[in-house]
Amino acid sequence: MNKDVAVLLARHAEALDLFTARVHAVRADQWDDPTPCTDWSVRDLVNHLTAEQLWVPALVTDGSAPDDVGDAFDGDVLGDRPGVTWDAAARAARNAFAAEGALERTVVLSYGPAPAVAYCSQMTADAVVHAWDLSRAIGAPEHLPHDLVAFALDEVTPYADDLAGTGLFAPPVEPPPADTPQSRLLAMLGRRG
Repeated sequence: MNKDVAVLLARHAEALDLFTARVHAVRADQWDDPTPCTDWSVRDLVNHLTAEQLWVPALVTDGSAPDDVGDAFDGDVLGDRPGVTWDAAARAARNAFAAEGALERTVVLSYGPAPAVAYCSQMTADAVVHAWDLSRAIGAPEHLPHDLVAFALDEVTPYADDLAGTGLFAPPVEPPPADTPQSRLLAMLGRRG
């Protein structure tokens, strides 16, 4: 395994671990609370990330295309035990990306074929930013690990200007005067840290 792949897999695992810690910190009375993600409750946010993890084995391991999977991961995938469901989905995604040769493959995403390594990088950055969203929503510590912030900034910066146009991200905001890598990352993605 080359060094770049080893670093990517380490960051991916760290991002999943961070989000996992936040999922397990959600109190029973917080699942309907709002998040920084417009129109998403805590449950909606965790459901979104869980569904994203469920896609990974289908796309990376099985070589399926989105049309093959269809709506299998639409709607509520959390069921009655959100933490347990998240844990299983995160474990399956981690194992799929870490399998021998997985990051050398091409996967078919909603916008077309892409290197699996790029898909893993996008999923890592997404988990980092949503860990902050979940932290803010439940009152957990919002400080993100430096290595994860640096990774997410490197990943998102080249295409950040195009994200708001997708309708999936809020427009960027001005970073606060006390600019830090974390505040730059959040501002780039329409969040005020």
